[in-house]
Amino acid sequence: MGIKVAKFGGSSVADAIQINKIKNIVDADETRKYIIVSAPGKRFDNDSKVTDLLYSCMMHKEHNLPFDHLFQVIWDRFKALAMNLKVGGDIDREFEIIKESINQGTTHDYLASRGEYLNGKLIAEFLGMEFVDAAQVIKFDNRGKFLLEETNEALKERLKNIDKALIPGFYGAKPDGSIKTFSRGGSDITGALVARAVNAEVYENWTDVSGFLMADPRIIDNPEPIEFISYSELRELAYMGASVLHEDAIYPAKVGNIPINIRNTNLPDDKGTIISDDLSKCQSRVVTGIAGNKDFTVLAIFKNRLSQERGFIRRMAGILEDMDIPLEHMPSGIDTLSIVMQTSSIDGRIDELVERVENELKVDRVEVVDNIALVATVGSGMSSRLGVSAKLFTALAEAKINIRMIDQGSSEINIITGVENKDFERAVKAIYDAFHEEKISR
Repeated sequence: MGIKVAKFGGSSVADAIQINKIKNIVDADETRKYIIVSAPGKRFDNDSKVTDLLYSCMMHKEHNLPFDHLFQVIWDRFKALAMNLKVGGDIDREFEIIKESINQGTTHDYLASRGEYLNGKLIAEFLGMEFVDAAQVIKFDNRGKFLLEETNEALKERLKNIDKALIPGFYGAKPDGSIKTFSRGGSDITGALVARAVNAEVYENWTDVSGFLMADPRIIDNPEPIEFISYSELRELAYMGASVLHEDAIYPAKVGNIPINIRNTNLPDDKGTIISDDLSKCQSRVVTGIAGNKDFTVLAIFKNRLSQERGFIRRMAGILEDMDIPLEHMPSGIDTLSIVMQTSSIDGRIDELVERVENELKVDRVEVVDNIALVATVGSGMSSRLGVSAKLFTALAEAKINIRMIDQGSSEINIITGVENKDFERAVKAIYDAFHEEKISR
């Protein structure tokens, strides 16, 4: 029987009630041998995440402001957690060490990691598992660059003789022992790394939703759940904002050919979503999911014989790089090039950008189109299906939605349409209505 690695996010470890749910989930399946936990998240709407409180303590200290009251809030929260779980006899000593480190000028990474560290120690004791400090097994170099293969070897060696272990997520260490964290949400990455190292049958990522939905439930009432999704489809949808998983967690699992199962701690009987490269399972629908965002700006560039001018795109990209403006998409034609950017990234510099393009690239004309929303229609089944584009564009036309831009990558699993911000929700609904019931016949 295979091994399961289970990661529990902030909402799943927010308090003793949630942690008792974790115990029930772990006890229900003997193959759940390696557990990764986040720091405690929000217990209710107006609550604060422990990691945010720790960052606030650091900011207070750096600005010579008192942080004792804020620090006590964190201390009290962990003391209450330890008391309710009947564990953690040395919790006060741990907090004395952390407070002293703040006074001595510790790093942001060290302080931010303590939420996972302390939560991991408490939950490991509660579950009766061995605690493995992530600082021992998650490797970074002296410059803070993550070391994938060194981490894989360290995890294999450390876990090979441990039947059941709990590893805190989010952080590791440099060669000198100093703590280094991943970006926020990085506990997902730790879970994927552990899953690869132990050659897990599946990597379960437990959160507060039952997997992915075909569209945003704030736009579509009761959208269809996604039972299976490929890594490629997930990356396309995550890029447009539809994600409950840190995108960097995908690679270690993909390298190890390990399926990821997104599960709901509060509804453990729900199957959730399986992320896998087994396309025989993934391709059940023509369109897997629909996602998008508002507030993009398009710079439409016109120049005669543009396609024959060498170095034009390189010089255009150089202007964007020099101005620190990320490029989102770049549809092109024979004499045209469209530069799609998030409006927030331009930050009032559109006139400067236009002036530089006109002067440095000697173009015929530049037009600025703002208030654009992008809608991504994603599905591996689209590449082998005739008439998908026609059906999509017909659905938008029948909804009286004007398409301002079309972009499709060479993978043919993603069609991006640009519409006006005001039409965004109607566009998502039109596409969803056109495709959500269309299955692939086998």
